[in-house]
Amino acid sequence: MTTSFAKFGNELYTGKRSYNFVSSKKIWFIIAAVAVAISILLPVVKGGYNLGIDFRGGSEFTVSNVKTTESAPGEKAVHDVVPGAVPRVANVAGSTMRIQTDKLSDDQTIKIKTDLAKAYGVTENQVTSTFIGPTWGQDVTKQALIGLAVFVGLAALLMALYFRTWKMSVSALAGMLVTMFCTAGIYSLSDFEVTPSAIIGFLTVLSYSLYDTVVVFDKIRENTSDITTSSRRTFAEEVNLAVNQTLVRSINTMMVAVLPVAAILFIGAGLLGAGTLRDLSLALFVGILIGTAATIFIAAPLYAWLRQSEPDLQKQAKKVATRRAAAASASSEAAAV
Repeated sequence: MTTSFAKFGNELYTGKRSYNFVSSKKIWFIIAAVAVAISILLPVVKGGYNLGIDFRGGSEFTVSNVKTTESAPGEKAVHDVVPGAVPRVANVAGSTMRIQTDKLSDDQTIKIKTDLAKAYGVTENQVTSTFIGPTWGQDVTKQALIGLAVFVGLAALLMALYFRTWKMSVSALAGMLVTMFCTAGIYSLSDFEVTPSAIIGFLTVLSYSLYDTVVVFDKIRENTSDITTSSRRTFAEEVNLAVNQTLVRSINTMMVAVLPVAAILFIGAGLLGAGTLRDLSLALFVGILIGTAATIFIAAPLYAWLRQSEPDLQKQAKKVATRRAAAASASSEAAAV
């Protein structure tokens, strides 16, 4: 198996085996545009994201060492005190329940705390309550948006300085934005809570997306350093070769990054009930997969498309076509003889 994969990677690197990522760019762009549009519309249709208590404010109760992890007792305890409330009950660990509600009065908080203790068979000392005001939630939201804006701005600046060409920088940022929107769309579809941990996960994913893009673009720059004097391949073909040459590395990097995250998401959060890790792990899991795909199917093909109309590259493409025509003619004459 290892030998076959190594052979596969070697064939991609030498060009013996090749996948036409660049020539199919229109298909990838249409798919990406549709995916981004759906990702933007999903939260609108659903009425927004499922914001965590840190963003929306409210009261939160944590019940430790519960006798049951069912949500019904917690919901009933809240409804008995505040009939119109819409509590959010979740098992955040093996024997710990979290109940979130809108803002409560002091009397309501005390009564619900007592009822929760009875509902889950624990003492009142094992029920803790906290309150997060709307001002705190607004501050957290503001800081999250500022953090995202600063990250994107710094990424744009660093890409411009590193690549030294705006077309490569724009392509890298386009891949990053596709990753961001699609990850946010899937997050909305899953109805997971948006928490500060999830925002950290999003920023981490964007960093990973840029890292993968830099690896691929470095190879593109290496392959096209003397493109104007070469008649071996066109610019688009050299870009496609670079993507194929780094494909195995991209897959390996993705697998190394996504496997521990998958363990947290599916085993830790799913089987063991570590609910506090779900928000972070989902953002990382989805983002890593989409970030790798965005580099291969969006960033690299977009860069080839942005440069294909440059006069020097058009002349070089004609030179390649002329050489190939001459080679084909010579081959035909040899076959006729």
